[in-house]
Amino acid sequence: MQKGDFVKVSYVGRLESGEIFDLTDVETAKKEGIYNSRIAYGDLPVIVGAKFLIKGLDDTLLSLNVGERKDVEIKPEDGFGERDAKLVRTVPRKFFRDQKVEPRQGLIVDFGGTKGRIQSVGGGRVMVDFNNPLSGHILKYTLEVKEKIEKPEDQVKAVFEFFGVRDIEPKIEGGKLSVNARLPAQIKDKISSLIIEHIKGIENVDFIESYGKKDSHEGHDHSAHEHSH
Repeated sequence: MQKGDFVKVSYVGRLESGEIFDLTDVETAKKEGIYNSRIAYGDLPVIVGAKFLIKGLDDTLLSLNVGERKDVEIKPEDGFGERDAKLVRTVPRKFFRDQKVEPRQGLIVDFGGTKGRIQSVGGGRVMVDFNNPLSGHILKYTLEVKEKIEKPEDQVKAVFEFFGVRDIEPKIEGGKLSVNARLPAQIKDKISSLIIEHIKGIENVDFIESYGKKDSHEGHDHSAHEHSH
């Protein structure tokens, strides 16, 4: 593979103990007894070199062709980083009382969008670890390239799918991509930047939002260009 290639990959990620912490294949999940109905399993679309994956996996893709599989060991610096002692902080117990939360060891808490795991509870203090749970770990992956995505329309769908958006119908004409999708502005900006940078022939992205008149018998929809790049 080369940087900028669009591919679909499958993988299984394990800790050194052999415990699986992430995988893409639903049958493997069921076989291992870790299936979760809330997870969307399936091959993952990625752009090689665009940081869709951790560095260790992204680098490994450069040495693989379609249909090839490789077992790779990834050190913390190429994975989720080393643990940082500064990210283990003391939070007053009063904070949790104000939030009507009973702190207990292992509980995941959200501080304005930053998640942490309660490490210990003692007296009026609660120790919260804001490190990624996988930081500091050597990770073992089995990575396989399942297919290469060639058509621009399919590449567009792949970018949207990576962000959890499926069933879109992109239209590409005269260097402009038009797509009907209602998404937060920040996600639109990210998707637009990736598409313009990595898909040949697309210079502008228009997001179109359609709204129906639910209380009208006219049955007429209207569309408005909300976002353009």
